[in-house]
Amino acid sequence: MFWQALTTMRDLGRLHEIASILVRYGFGDVVRRMGLANALERAGTALHWREAADFAHMTPPERVRRALEDMGPAFVKLGQVLATRVDLLEPEWIAEFGKLQDSAPPAPWAAVHQQLSEDLGAPPEEVFAAFEPEPLAAGSIAQVHRARLDDGSEVVVKVRRPGIRPILEADLRWLARLAELAEAESPEWRVLHPREMVRQFARSLRNELDFAGECRNADRIARNFAGYADQDSAPAVSGSGEPDPASAPAIIVIPRVHWQWTGERVCVQEFIGGISGRRLQAVEQAGLDRKILARRGANAVLKMIVEDGLFHADPHPGNVFYLPDNRIAFIDFGMVGRLSEERRDELIRLMLGLVKNDARSVVDVMLEWANDGAANEQELLLEIQSFVDRYHGVPLKQLRLSELLSDLVAIPRRHHLVLPNDLALLVKAFVTLEGLGRELDPGFDMANQALPLLERTMQARYSPAALLKRGQRSAGEVFSLLASLPQDLSRLLRLARRGRLEMHIDIPHLKRLGDQLDRAANRLVIGVVVAALIVGSSIVMTVPGGPTLLGLPVFGLIGFLGAMVGGVWLLLSILRSGKGR
Repeated sequence: MFWQALTTMRDLGRLHEIASILVRYGFGDVVRRMGLANALERAGTALHWREAADFAHMTPPERVRRALEDMGPAFVKLGQVLATRVDLLEPEWIAEFGKLQDSAPPAPWAAVHQQLSEDLGAPPEEVFAAFEPEPLAAGSIAQVHRARLDDGSEVVVKVRRPGIRPILEADLRWLARLAELAEAESPEWRVLHPREMVRQFARSLRNELDFAGECRNADRIARNFAGYADQDSAPAVSGSGEPDPASAPAIIVIPRVHWQWTGERVCVQEFIGGISGRRLQAVEQAGLDRKILARRGANAVLKMIVEDGLFHADPHPGNVFYLPDNRIAFIDFGMVGRLSEERRDELIRLMLGLVKNDARSVVDVMLEWANDGAANEQELLLEIQSFVDRYHGVPLKQLRLSELLSDLVAIPRRHHLVLPNDLALLVKAFVTLEGLGRELDPGFDMANQALPLLERTMQARYSPAALLKRGQRSAGEVFSLLASLPQDLSRLLRLARRGRLEMHIDIPHLKRLGDQLDRAANRLVIGVVVAALIVGSSIVMTVPGGPTLLGLPVFGLIGFLGAMVGGVWLLLSILRSGKGR
């Protein structure tokens, strides 16, 4: 039933393409075990099972990465998301998925032009003073063109690839059904909650398709940086705010959004003409101070994480530009992380536990994050204590924050605990940020840079005013609960008196057992019917009279034919059951 639902006409072509790629990279056994081969053969589609010897020398992570690249944009994005899940995957898998590049040939200009004309309300050459049909860059989901407004301002126009949404939706349906199968059939995958992971990925991918949402993220982050200044610069507004001639230029620039031309499929933003983070030699040639850039970039991202709770989740060199006067611009806010105030409090509790050598506090926070994870608490406590002892007292200059975080998130992975998605993005952002800082300044010390901000945040969180505010909020919630308690009890008793009080207990394993018993009973009934048909037909064959065919009683032949059909069905059912196991 599962794969019959999958092989509808709308997904069949895409299904064949995906299965063919898996076979080509040596995953034919996976295709067979998942039932894809049988589904495609029933649909009249053939697969060639000769696996290419060219990929035999590749490691499993490399083959998976190459397969994801060939399977298209949704799978490339999935690999990029998995590259953030250091709590789930081993370092070699994280490193390989980190190589996934979101690039593709440009879409045909005729299709792009038609879609742009629909979204802008007029052809792009009429909306803009100048528009370059040749894209600056092209990815699997969008491509970027350069343009100029009537007032002379340079802008970039980001366009969603025409026809990309139906392809992505088909892939998401395929992934959702595959996750259901993995969670139902594999205990190893079940502990990772694959269905929830796919749901989160689908939500993230659909958000990325909405360019208006991306621009709202950029605007909000720009507002958070309004008036921001570090210790060696004067206060200034952000790049998306109204400039103040009396102040110095903003040291952190977020491209301004032109909302009159921005929507779900297109966004128009200020053009950033700085030096890409990938061109470090050009940074030196421009006379910029790499140490100041490293420090300012780290402070900016730390502010987003610790103070604002909304941060750029992928600050790699391609999303960072360096401007004159050692200013920094961030672009591409399609992937952002959000940390609630509660989550930030939990992070502070964890950091305090690490600083104070309190393994118990660290374990409590991790168990809260893991929610329903079934970990051995005593073993987890011992491993956390060992981790704390290993890093306790290490001088900050000798501490690599990326290594510390990688070691920390490896602990829940070994205990089959899954971190929330927002924390996985946070760890990825920290690791990427430290790598970016060390490329700029080999002596960059991320831990030393983060410590003052963390100390200020801790002091602010636990100041008398903050404690009083949280206490008042908690007291208000308690009083609200007490006030609604009589009404809730009255409703509960009223339902009980009317006999409408119900209790539902869902036991998945018991349901599977019931399904197995149901199938066994069906086979038993068919077996009894087949035996009865054989016996009855044999008796009819011995009774003279009645219609005949080829000298044999017709009713006897019909009985034997029915017995044969039932026997074949019974045999095929048993064989399918064996393959499923």
